[in-house]
Amino acid sequence: MIPLEDIRAAQRAIQGKALRTPLVRLNYPEDAREIYLKLENLQPIASFKIRGAINAFRLADPAEIQKGVFTASAGNWAQGVAWVARERNIPCTIIVPEHAPETKLAAIERLGARHIGVPYEAWWQCMTERRFDGADGTFLHPVEDEPVMAGNGTIALEILEDLPEPDVVLIPWGGGGLASGIASGFRQLHPDSRVYGVEVETAAPLSASLTAGEMTSVERKPSFIDGIGSGGLLPKMWPLAQELLTGALTASVQDIENALRLVVERNRVVPEGAGACSVAVALSEKVDAQKIVCIVSGGNIDTDTLVKILRSSDEV
Repeated sequence: MIPLEDIRAAQRAIQGKALRTPLVRLNYPEDAREIYLKLENLQPIASFKIRGAINAFRLADPAEIQKGVFTASAGNWAQGVAWVARERNIPCTIIVPEHAPETKLAAIERLGARHIGVPYEAWWQCMTERRFDGADGTFLHPVEDEPVMAGNGTIALEILEDLPEPDVVLIPWGGGGLASGIASGFRQLHPDSRVYGVEVETAAPLSASLTAGEMTSVERKPSFIDGIGSGGLLPKMWPLAQELLTGALTASVQDIENALRLVVERNRVVPEGAGACSVAVALSEKVDAQKIVCIVSGGNIDTDTLVKILRSSDEV
């Protein structure tokens, strides 16, 4: 568990740099429950990742980090690292998986970082081994470092300021750093809230592992939902998931498309696939609660993909 004092220190560090995002109710009167959206897609990089990036740079060795940084990311963490690196005039290299969305790659370039595309297996290896031939400097892990999770945990503090007693909190599970940070805050400040990691069912290693009672690999089927979904868990994150989460819930690709369309049409905000996953789960019959908070983790979705989803159905 990430200590509460570390989360509060991170909150002070990001103040004035990351946005204190709004918590708004989903405009869906057809559902009698209260479904709230924590809109991290409104951050300067359209993702919660800026919180952990700011805190990671703050706590890194100043002399070492000035030599340069690199990381492995599908896009959102890359933008967070590149954003802070640009502010500090630090060289930055991003290792990205092949077929990463052009929207995210273009954003990395705008922020002044270089990116290297590699097969998914090589990208995952870079993340787990924290090294890559051809990239020098300090490696900033997108998930499992405590400063990153403490930065993510600041979301819990903001939610509880706006909605003191939520019944359920639904958090997209990619590597687990977002869920572990937020759940750490809730376990210490409002342990009665049930906190779930949510996954797309085509790549749901957390759900499989919790069911099996041990770390379990799954077949990963790629989809437009690129911000979450892998074939396995990072070993450091497995005990945190067991300690902090009530469980894991999944949604289909189609249900996530429907939820994304609903949020755009009803609330006029644009989530990416991972950010819409929590909403898809909330709208399902899997959650029995009155006050539900959905973490809309990001909004970096390719325009062509967004248009295709919006045109795919006239139903709301």
